[in-house]
Amino acid sequence: MKNLTLIVHADIKEALADILRGLKVVSGFTFTHVEGHGAQDERDPMLSARDRVVGYVPHARVDIVLDGDAVDTVLEALRKSQCGVVGHGHYWITKVERQGRL
Repeated sequence: MKNLTLIVHADIKEALADILRGLKVVSGFTFTHVEGHGAQDERDPMLSARDRVVGYVPHARVDIVLDGDAVDTVLEALRKSQCGVVGHGHYWITKVERQGRL
């Protein structure tokens, strides 16, 4: 099992959720509000006037636990999607040692 973690701009959260819900290999996912702090590129069209004033950008963290071979399927679907993640999203993959329900 693998955990695919994505950091995306908060504005695309709903469109991203629609894409993920449509993938058979994704049984569920979790959104968490996060803030992106750091040097901001003024040419970034995702930056609002609010982002420039407050000094951070609202993002969503998405965690998706997947079978190892499903990770590439999800990444490819996101690359092909028109949800706004391409060029603006970051991801990493970690091994899940164990998972279950309590």
